[in-house]
Amino acid sequence: MKPFDIGELVLLAALWGASFLFMRLGAHEFGPIALAAVRVGLASALLIPLLAFRGQLGEMRTHWKGLLIVGALNSAIPFALFAFAALSITAGLSSIVNATTPLWTAAVAFVWLRQGLTPLRTLGLVIGFAGVAFLAWDKASFKPGADHSGFWAMLACLGATLCYGVAANATKRLLGGVAPLVVATGSQFAAALMLALPAAWLWPSAPPGAGAWSAVLALATLCTAWAYLLYFRLMSRVGATNAVSVTFLIPVFAMLWGAVFLQEAITAQMVVGGAIVLVGIALALGVVRFGRR
Repeated sequence: MKPFDIGELVLLAALWGASFLFMRLGAHEFGPIALAAVRVGLASALLIPLLAFRGQLGEMRTHWKGLLIVGALNSAIPFALFAFAALSITAGLSSIVNATTPLWTAAVAFVWLRQGLTPLRTLGLVIGFAGVAFLAWDKASFKPGADHSGFWAMLACLGATLCYGVAANATKRLLGGVAPLVVATGSQFAAALMLALPAAWLWPSAPPGAGAWSAVLALATLCTAWAYLLYFRLMSRVGATNAVSVTFLIPVFAMLWGAVFLQEAITAQMVVGGAIVLVGIALALGVVRFGRR
C-alpha cells in the first residue's frame, strides 16, 4: 500500500475505535435502541444527498430487499447490541470482541456458502474464539447475587459480530456488483426505518444532555457516514484483504481513547486476550502463512 493509503487506514481505525468511546458516552442517557436509531438516522441523512448528487437514488429501490437484509444485519441489530454492551463493559473490551468479525465471516462462509477452510485457517478460528473465551472467563459466573451484566454484554458483542459475519456474506450474495455507496446509504436508511418505531417506544423519559447528543452526533457523522466512505474507497483502491487489516488497529485505538477520555483501565487480561484474538484473525485471514520446508 502507498503511504496515503496507510494513512487513511490508520484514520479509519481511529474513527471506528472512537465509536466505542462515543457509545459509552451516549448509551446511558439514550438507551441502546434510541442510540442506534439516531446513529443510523443521522448517517443516512448525510449519505442520501451524496447518493442523489451522483444520480444513484433509483438503485436503492431496485435492490431494496437486499438492502433491508443487510441493513438489519450490518447496522440495526449490531449497533443496538454494541450500545447495550457499552452500558456494562469498557470501550477497549468491546472493540476486542468486535475484532472477531472476520472469524465469524469465515465461519458463516463455510457453513452457508460452502467455502472451504484450510487447516491453518481452521486453527485461526479456534485460536481467535479461544481468545474471546479467555476474555469472558471471569464474567461467566452465575453464582447467586453475582453481577452478570459483563457476561451479557460480552454475549451481546458476540451476537453483533455474528451479525456482521452473516451480513458480509449476504452482501456478497445479494448485493454483488452494486455500487458501494448505494450499499452503505441504503443499508443505513433501511436500518433507520427498522429502528424508528422501537426507538419512539423506548425513547428516554429524561431528555439526553448536550454531552450525550454530542457523542451521538460524532458517532453518526464521523464513525458511521465518513468511516463508511473511507472504508469503501480503501476497498476500491487497495482491495478487500488490505482494507480488512483495519481490524488489527481498531482495538488499539479503542483502548487508547477509553484510557485517555474515560480513564478506563487497560488490564493484562485485555492485552493477552486481545493478542490471542488477533493471532487467530491473522491465521484465519491468511495474513500469516507457513511455507513448506
